[in-house]
Amino acid sequence: MGQSHRRKKLPETDAIFAQVRQINEEADADEQTLRISIDAKAIVKVGPFARGGKSRVLTKAADHDFEPMATVTPVGIFLPSSDEIFFYGVVSKVTSDCLVDRLVDWWETVKERFSQIATLVINLDNGPENHSRRTQFMQRLLDFAQRYQMTIRLAYYPPYHSKYNPVERCWGILEQHWNGSLLDTIDTVIQYARTMTWKGKSPVVALVTTIYQTGIKLTKEAMGAMESQIQRLPSLEKWFVDIKCSSPTIRDD
Repeated sequence: MGQSHRRKKLPETDAIFAQVRQINEEADADEQTLRISIDAKAIVKVGPFARGGKSRVLTKAADHDFEPMATVTPVGIFLPSSDEIFFYGVVSKVTSDCLVDRLVDWWETVKERFSQIATLVINLDNGPENHSRRTQFMQRLLDFAQRYQMTIRLAYYPPYHSKYNPVERCWGILEQHWNGSLLDTIDTVIQYARTMTWKGKSPVVALVTTIYQTGIKLTKEAMGAMESQIQRLPSLEKWFVDIKCSSPTIRDD
């Protein structure tokens, strides 16, 4: 049953993946478009837990399971065109607001360099906090587009293709970097993230201590108003979304 179901889904999946590749190629060729990749890694338990791998120094890990002292979820923003990585260590649950706040934090640090950018293409997986039917996520992105006067284009990787999301490769390097080490404090997690390298470059890393509320949703009326301001690709509506800013109001004083 599972194999039959997967075969039935393949034509649509292939069409989605082909569309993602086309959007990415067009974005990379356009000087006024910047493509980024966003994803959250699996939660990291902070404590003296064995993590596998080998260490150059003798490391003693706990020989039994217990509650972690804290947790950190790495959220990454990766720029394929320049191989730049921005990591955020989030101590709260990662929500839609958390993800868009990281986007805002990142853009505020780089916008002077990208003043020519009119469109931001974002590669994502269709996860629970950032899929295109998550009302709070979409509203926050609409607010972002209006605030910075740019178009946001979402291009989601389909099932079984999330490994192609560019930031996923960075997670693999990070995991190799700290394997065999004890991530027994939040500071240790952050320091290990800072000392990894990707193609000779170290990431920009920040700790995020904001606690985010879960379960925030728009009303049906607010969602309807928001949907009227976005465009979905016909037949692939949940996978490709354009969020366009409205023209700024010009007043005749």
